[in-house]
Amino acid sequence: MENRELFQIGDVAKMFHISVGSLRHYEREGLLKPEYTDASTGYRYYSVRQFEVLNTIRYLRVLDMPLHQIADFLRNRDIDVIEDKLRKQKELVVEKQRELAAIERKIDHRLQQLQDARDSKLNVIQLKKIPACRIVWIQDSLSPKSYLDLEYAIRRLEENQRESVVFLGKVGVGISRNNLQAGKFAQYDSVFLVLDEEDVYEGAVEEHPEELCASVCFCGSHKEADVHYQKLMEYIERYEMEIAGFSREITMIDYGITNDTEKFVTEIRIPIKC
Repeated sequence: MENRELFQIGDVAKMFHISVGSLRHYEREGLLKPEYTDASTGYRYYSVRQFEVLNTIRYLRVLDMPLHQIADFLRNRDIDVIEDKLRKQKELVVEKQRELAAIERKIDHRLQQLQDARDSKLNVIQLKKIPACRIVWIQDSLSPKSYLDLEYAIRRLEENQRESVVFLGKVGVGISRNNLQAGKFAQYDSVFLVLDEEDVYEGAVEEHPEELCASVCFCGSHKEADVHYQKLMEYIERYEMEIAGFSREITMIDYGITNDTEKFVTEIRIPIKC
């Protein structure tokens, strides 16, 4: 069919830099039906007068407005209607920006932790100032031999939370001061979760100020930790330091990151007073 005022669907798609599939989708959703459809071939044609509508659809899609909202506007084209929809869409965009910023911070935290693990001096005891943080604790007696042994405790930390808390790289185990002093390094007394700034946790959260810790990193996970506890305690005793609280043991690189156990890195921190 020859008609200079009508354009085939492929030509319209090229003019507006969208796909033919998008035009067909707009048709199915009732946003823009072709001006003419050839009954014998099924070819779809659009007229120039439809270009303004298509441009409006494209503009609102760039603003990430859902198709059903665009369809509602096209049925009720009015200044007040579009103003209301744009304001609501802006609110959604602002909220999405907050969510993306939180995701970016989580990525930065994890990248920093991975970099710290890769750069750590293994089997070297150091004194570190640990920045202030928020911690959630569960008192629980367990002897983890692998990350699977922590799964039940982790699920308990997640109970009653309206939103899922991302645990990767932030869950650890601790030994009480009394058990550290008694040399009981195989039995843990608690499981803890270190919260990022953006994490919202419903329940008891401890605010910990900046602390000085005796720290050691080693290749391995919880089942190899006892010998390193022994070395830390010998170091603390040699320099006449005082244990100031629970130990904090986190596997920084484990099965959540790699299947290569030779690349596992675990850190033990024991808060101390000089």
